[in-house]
Amino acid sequence: MMLLAIEQGNTNTLFAIHDGNEWIAQWRAATDSRRTADEYAVWLLQLLEMRGLKLASLDGCIISSVVPQSLFNLRNLSRRYLHVEPLVIGENAELGVAVRIEKPSEAGADRLVNAIGAHVIYPGDLIVIDSGTATTFDIVAADGGFEGGVIAPGINLSMQALHDAAAKLPRIAIQRPERNRVVGTDTVTAMQSGVFWGYIALIEGLIARIKVERGTPLTVVATGGVVSLFEGATDSIDFFDPDLTIRGLLEIHRRNRHIAGQ
Repeated sequence: MMLLAIEQGNTNTLFAIHDGNEWIAQWRAATDSRRTADEYAVWLLQLLEMRGLKLASLDGCIISSVVPQSLFNLRNLSRRYLHVEPLVIGENAELGVAVRIEKPSEAGADRLVNAIGAHVIYPGDLIVIDSGTATTFDIVAADGGFEGGVIAPGINLSMQALHDAAAKLPRIAIQRPERNRVVGTDTVTAMQSGVFWGYIALIEGLIARIKVERGTPLTVVATGGVVSLFEGATDSIDFFDPDLTIRGLLEIHRRNRHIAGQ
């Protein structure tokens, strides 16, 4: 089984290949809802060839997307070029997890996939942090149930808003302040400190409040492209796991082989 797993967020789309034993390739592309199935295929074909792989060898596909406008083209990519009906989170894929919130249909596909990806590795009750366009803090019970969470603006979104709303503030890159200084000595270092340490404070503060509210031990697992910047800067996060989402997609695919025929 050669599985193509597609995880599409508002900012980036991840394409990953699993050969039945391990992940052998991963690529990211900027999310663009206008990109057609044919454009995806040309792009993917070139990357596969660079790894000595062929599009024809892919015989399974699973898709998680928070961008409804893109699903049509991603589904067609699988149907037209892989010749398989894809599993789609929120449509024909059974997650096998209890969603214990007031409106289960409102739980984002990406959050549920992360919950499953965390539960299969980490025991006990969990806080799963995903830092992307939004920064989410989700509660996963010891039995794998999704029990709600917190949604905050992502770090890139906050930086963009700061630049757009204040005419004299420049667009800056996200980076850890030198020598871990908090007080900046010019506009750029002051902004970098505010964004970096401000998000550390956001993470630590919300984790502390969640733990008090829950009143039970919680293991904190973090994932997402930006979260690696915070590694070593806070003791509030127990594990940094960049493969959380694709592990969740792989587990969901395994649970649904009887449906997909893959």
